[in-house]
Amino acid sequence: MADPERGKTSPMDAGRSKKLQTAAFGRRLVPTISLVAMLFVLLSAATLWLGSRASVINDELNEATELIATLKNQITGNGRDEATATVEQIRLHTGAARDAANDPIWNLASTLPLAGPNFSAVSEVARSADDVATLGLTPLVKVFNSLNWDSLLPNSSGTDLGPLKTASPSVASAAYAVRSSADRLDQIDVSKLLTQVAAPLNRAKNELATVSGTLDAAASASKVLPSMLGSEAPRDYLLMIQNNAEARASGGIPGALAVLTLENGKLTLGEQSSATEVGIMSPIVPTDPEQLGIYSGRLGKFMQDVNLTPDFPTAASTAQAMWERKTGQAVSGVISIDPVTLSYILDATGPVTLTNPELVTLARGNLPTQLTSQNVVRTLLSDVYSKIQQPTRQDAYFAGVAQEIFAALADGKGDATGLVEGFMRGAEEGRVLVWSGTTQEQEIIREYPLSGSINGPSVSPAEFGVYFNDGTGAKMDYYIKRTVQLVKECARDGYEQTTVRVTSTNTAPLDAATSLPSYVTGDGIYGVPPGSVQTNLVAYGPVQANVETVTDGSKQVGFAPYLHGDRPVGVYAIRLAPGESKTVDFTFGKIVQHTEPSLVVTPTVQPVKDVILPNLESVCG
Repeated sequence: MADPERGKTSPMDAGRSKKLQTAAFGRRLVPTISLVAMLFVLLSAATLWLGSRASVINDELNEATELIATLKNQITGNGRDEATATVEQIRLHTGAARDAANDPIWNLASTLPLAGPNFSAVSEVARSADDVATLGLTPLVKVFNSLNWDSLLPNSSGTDLGPLKTASPSVASAAYAVRSSADRLDQIDVSKLLTQVAAPLNRAKNELATVSGTLDAAASASKVLPSMLGSEAPRDYLLMIQNNAEARASGGIPGALAVLTLENGKLTLGEQSSATEVGIMSPIVPTDPEQLGIYSGRLGKFMQDVNLTPDFPTAASTAQAMWERKTGQAVSGVISIDPVTLSYILDATGPVTLTNPELVTLARGNLPTQLTSQNVVRTLLSDVYSKIQQPTRQDAYFAGVAQEIFAALADGKGDATGLVEGFMRGAEEGRVLVWSGTTQEQEIIREYPLSGSINGPSVSPAEFGVYFNDGTGAKMDYYIKRTVQLVKECARDGYEQTTVRVTSTNTAPLDAATSLPSYVTGDGIYGVPPGSVQTNLVAYGPVQANVETVTDGSKQVGFAPYLHGDRPVGVYAIRLAPGESKTVDFTFGKIVQHTEPSLVVTPTVQPVKDVILPNLESVCG
């Protein structure tokens, strides 16, 4: 018989077995615990290492950034050797940051599902900074060292433009490198990043975009400047000095005209004239029918009105045709400046003393015989009309002063840096405009605000424009103060809406009708009471938008709607008595662009920064 106790485990045996199983499990668990401990140690070490790499990247890029200001000062101060040494220091710092971002552990961290994009973004910033230093700054400083900037400016003796031609490929290469870096940063999705990474990345993107735009402009300038300065053949340009005291869309009525000749950088100012002397064009100069519909046939009939349109290529090509028809002299292009720009030039040249006997006679006892950056604007836009009664003599004085200032420029007065800064400031404010009759040159110029185009690559997607055309027939705009502001309204039916708010004030004395010369007030010749000012406000919106309403104060009013190159245009006239102020709102709807709106205005006597106010945004539910 089978033993009923066989197969049973005694309590002692069971205890022994359990101890053996526990020991075995413990032996198996020890390596696992060791592995986990090792992983914690490795993770801690990796975290510390990544932290040290992040610290290196941050410190090195900060060191490089701090040296940029030093580099700028060295370049503007003509410190060639110092600039070269500083660029080498910048390269050492950006190279160290790039090496830290190329670390294997850092690259591994870049593949992690959540934190990875942050590591990757930092790597891209470090790589872009090093590319900018190596491929951008280094060749640019070499170019800077190879050029004599003082001799490159137009002057009375000419200059060797060969080095500028030679420098063009290096500048273009540097511009490409920086633009490529900017494009790489733009491709990073900021929404996936931590705030600590996204904020400096956005700053880097904005700074690179600015630098990229500047270098692109420098590359373009190096392509067209030699030929435009007469390196291949003499170039004649019609110089148009706009008078802001009588507003036109691009600045002011052409107050003085002259032929500016450039031959191998040698500058001479030739025949002078005025818009009045050019006379009436019959038949009128053919002009764009769309613009004729907005601004009338006066565009092609009077030199005084070629710039009723804010589109400078149209105004300049029309002025060129008028000049050639009147004088028989061909010109290669048109350059426009205003008295405010002349003040910027005088900042660099210092005071200019009148030497022309006729001008000295006109000025004696009434007007300054020494023009400075402080008195030239008031002298040319106000005092000349109260001190000199005859319009022909006023024009002669205006033109003569401009000639004396350009003569000082041609004689090499002033430093190159100050003159370049003055012209750049004028260009940024829309006071310096250039048009070339050579198609290849104009194709490059039209990419930049210097062209004064209202359509094309120089115009930002959501750009608004507000332009002023005098309707008084006088010189009263010297007394008008304006502000312009964009108000972003609540979206409607999926489209953006923006109001353009224009406030104008007539600051002329209350007794202007009798205290100001009749030539300044207009004496009521065109139906505007003396002392009052009539202005045609012209507002442009972005392509494909609509001008929906115009409000004068609190009252909605009728206005003239037009299209100019697919841009909506609203025109409304206001009249201001001395001391009177008005606010007019142009509301644009159906705006398809979702980018931040920008604003361009007619450059007036006022600083542009005082005219354009910061954008406002309505509170939407």
